[in-house]
Amino acid sequence: MKNRTHKIPIFFLIILAAMLLTACGEDPDLARFRKNMDDFCTKISEIDSSINNIDAQSENAVSELLGYLDELDATFKDFAALDFPEEFDYLEGLADESSQYMTEAVSSYHEAYSNGSYNEYTAEYARQNYSRSYKRIQIIISFLHGEEPDDADLSIEYNQE
Repeated sequence: MKNRTHKIPIFFLIILAAMLLTACGEDPDLARFRKNMDDFCTKISEIDSSINNIDAQSENAVSELLGYLDELDATFKDFAALDFPEEFDYLEGLADESSQYMTEAVSSYHEAYSNGSYNEYTAEYARQNYSRSYKRIQIIISFLHGEEPDDADLSIEYNQE
């Protein structure tokens, strides 16, 4: 299955997890959020590793892939349901979009592999949504690191009170 999926930039997720865990004496809500982010990054890293270790020649390869993708979709839905701390509220919309794109990707992958065949066009549509989902995660992580991504397609509404 290695040739059909794209690797998640795991090093990016590991760096995020390390940075999130280094905060000391912080607000309990922020600490909980940082732990939730670390758990999310760890979980998607584990799923990515499982996907990339599927034996593409196995007769169960497609069902394994789709099972892992279902697990990934559930993980993204849990992420979107997180209550972001007030200073990061503006990122909740991106988390929701990321989850929606992942749900569409997973649904399309299921369709691409339905009826014992493979539909290249549906799989490409799925891959594009998969990429859109992860792009939003990378943008969220950038903002959490205090960086503002320079992306022409990015539109974030800040709470200005």
